[in-house]
Amino acid sequence: MCGIAGVYGVQNAERLVAEILFATQHRGQESCGIATRNARGNVIAHKAMGLVKNVLTEDILSYYSGEISIGHVRYPTSASSNIDNAQPFAIDLAEGPHMAVCTNGSIVNYEQLRSYLEKEAGFTFLSDNDSELMGRLIAYYHVVNHIPIEEALPKALGQIHGAYAALLILRDKMFAFRDPYGIRPMVMGHLVGNVREEQLSDGTVFASEGCGFGIIGAREIRKVAPGEILCLQKGEPVRTIAKAPKTPLRHCVFELIYFSRPDSMTFDERVWDVRREIGAALAKKDRDELVGDDLVVIPVPDSSNFVAQGYAEASGLPFGMGLLRNHYVGRTFINPTQRSRDEGVRQKFNPLPDYFPGKRVILVDDSIVRGTSLRKLVRMIKGAGAKEVHVRVGSPPVVSPCYYGIDTPVPEELIANILPVPKIAKYMDADSLKYMDIEDFHEILSNHQDYCFACFNGDYVIKPADFESNPTISTDF
Repeated sequence: MCGIAGVYGVQNAERLVAEILFATQHRGQESCGIATRNARGNVIAHKAMGLVKNVLTEDILSYYSGEISIGHVRYPTSASSNIDNAQPFAIDLAEGPHMAVCTNGSIVNYEQLRSYLEKEAGFTFLSDNDSELMGRLIAYYHVVNHIPIEEALPKALGQIHGAYAALLILRDKMFAFRDPYGIRPMVMGHLVGNVREEQLSDGTVFASEGCGFGIIGAREIRKVAPGEILCLQKGEPVRTIAKAPKTPLRHCVFELIYFSRPDSMTFDERVWDVRREIGAALAKKDRDELVGDDLVVIPVPDSSNFVAQGYAEASGLPFGMGLLRNHYVGRTFINPTQRSRDEGVRQKFNPLPDYFPGKRVILVDDSIVRGTSLRKLVRMIKGAGAKEVHVRVGSPPVVSPCYYGIDTPVPEELIANILPVPKIAKYMDADSLKYMDIEDFHEILSNHQDYCFACFNGDYVIKPADFESNPTISTDF
């Protein structure tokens, strides 16, 4: 999972991109970067390992100044954790450095496309990143085969299968596009009062989530539609230059459960409100099973806060913040190794002194993927004096890997794929354990049929095995 941002047609666009990236730091903490078209017309990029505040410093932003800029925060999935895989990815065209791309998602047929471009087109890759593959595939159609960009983009994207929300700078234009399934989100906004007509490209902004728009004085207009390719050019209206054939939508439900910030509107849903409804649905499962004056509902902060609030409101039980979170430690789920995740739990959470003795705790978490982090928390809370810990989970059991940009690639790492619920509870030292059911989301989400639940039921819209026998791409020019 990653976060992208873009600003078109205003001075110091790079600074606005940095502000948006800072607001969406929760989507990726390993590396970040920006690419800008400078006054000379060259597209230059800077990226480094680390957080936005440490990488995009005043000196860097001053050097990478321009009116067209895109940026990225990264959490690694399939590609390795190093600077080569940081984004955006700049690509030198025949006439010079005039192209850069950044993307959020994962290309399912990556290996097949890369093999073709290496063997048949003679391309040399510098990373294992989807962004570079996407950029080189676009260049293959546009530069190598001399196809106008507005025709080359649909052709290139028609070969890519998987999840992507992407931004592309090409010379003086910017392009924004999403996969036809709408798996990953991207919204479009406009800087308030920047131009007379908000339909113009100048002052248009993009992001994975709209939570960063307010701090730069922008207003969210709409989402980039699934399968849509938008073109921005100075002084002209934002244009839809192509739209993929209509296909069933598959929004990632994990965006609502975990990844998106609560104050974002993701897939036309208020994230905080969805999470409160998830909590209320969990409370209904318990009904009169958990009663008593010694009960308290506690979230695993921060992504579970609204889930726990919804549970407490629906059950009539008290809500408490018994776990303190160190906000200088990032999101443990998106750390790249199990060791770093374990260390993150110890550094990140601390029980409130003298809070737990004599209490029975309903501990609410958004999801359980590997189970190791929650096990440590349950033992931490019992060690702080809690009589009982009952775990309630705001998602169904994760039993299948994700091929669309979430770091759950190996089925053997998924605890719900290995153990039944009672044994998971025993492993965690929890007194009871309950999950959401997929059917519960049918009541919460009116358009539930438009969501991907593959990590919970294995029902993939596309998967790598679909492409193992077809390693080529279309050469019908």
